[in-house]
Amino acid sequence: MKFNLTDEQRILVESTRTFVAKELYPHEDDVEARNQVQPEVAEQIRRKSIDKGFYAANMPEELGGGGLDTVSLSLFERELGRANFALQYLVARPSNILQACVGDQREQYLIPTITGEKIDCLAMTEPEAGSDLRSMKCTAKRDGTDFVINGTKHFISHADIADFVILFAATGEEQSTRGSRKKISSFLIDMGTPGFEVRSGYQSVSHRGYHNFILEFINCRVPQSQLLGEEHEGFAVANEWLGATRLQVAAMCLGRAYRALEIATDWATSRKQFGQSIGRFQGIGFKLADMKVRLEAAELLTFKAAWKTDQQVAQDIDYAIAKLSSTEMLAFVSDEAIQIHGGMGLMTDLPLERIWRDARVERIWEGTSEIQRYIIAREMLRSNGIN
Repeated sequence: MKFNLTDEQRILVESTRTFVAKELYPHEDDVEARNQVQPEVAEQIRRKSIDKGFYAANMPEELGGGGLDTVSLSLFERELGRANFALQYLVARPSNILQACVGDQREQYLIPTITGEKIDCLAMTEPEAGSDLRSMKCTAKRDGTDFVINGTKHFISHADIADFVILFAATGEEQSTRGSRKKISSFLIDMGTPGFEVRSGYQSVSHRGYHNFILEFINCRVPQSQLLGEEHEGFAVANEWLGATRLQVAAMCLGRAYRALEIATDWATSRKQFGQSIGRFQGIGFKLADMKVRLEAAELLTFKAAWKTDQQVAQDIDYAIAKLSSTEMLAFVSDEAIQIHGGMGLMTDLPLERIWRDARVERIWEGTSEIQRYIIAREMLRSNGIN
């Protein structure tokens, strides 16, 4: 693994950081105050990201995407992660699950999503099926050449702006050594399909302006042609996506942590107490040192997972280590940055209280910290012959 960036990667980092500072930072306060990105602002950011070649950077070049390798994509995500999530999400990275599209699905869903004509959202989580996807109760039952879908999904991000949903539903059962378990399939379902309703979700302290929704399916009928991938093979589709999103979360957390550390370092330099900069006091200086060490350690683990992905040798444990280390590091760094600032750290004049609030969700979504620890321990035990 090489640590030096290529010329192309350096240009990518610099141009993305400039874009974030120029096009995203100026709107942060408004989004925080309104808990919404104004439609005209969203369209402006999306259009500018397309013009800059940032849009769909995670998709293959032959399909019209940016074609970035995983290390480059993680660098890109790190820089985007510095901004409010609702804003940086507009520099869209469509779900790579859509690469499973075949035939007419490619022209109807995959290509328009890459070009920015359509927006996707993903529906896995249910009120009684969060980390345990096999316990999902949303079903898709065959009826001739159609599927009839019934059930509820919640915590579904940005369903308000999506044109279609990638839905995961139970399509049968099979026996395993641990008893009966659900077979899962994935579907492409357009907004406005009869029997499919989108309702407002919950108010969250994290990621203001980026909303979650509840999806209700009541005898929603879709043709077999809306299957994404093979029937009963939804986990094969999902597993490719989960690794990518966990790495994405890890990389974005690095960006937020860097911003928090930079703000804290500037404050420790400029703030004077007892005749000297507070950074000179051991209590503050040691905090900065610990923040720096944890950040760089998490960054190394994240880019190790990215590098291994490009070498096609990455495993679930690599993504779990990256996500666990980066998300827990961000919680520590953002909290210490506030402590260094004292009362000012909690004021909305600075982005620290937002970074601190936003950090909380990162240890929950895309697999909780407990799930990541489970994956890591499981792989360690398997290497010793325990399944």
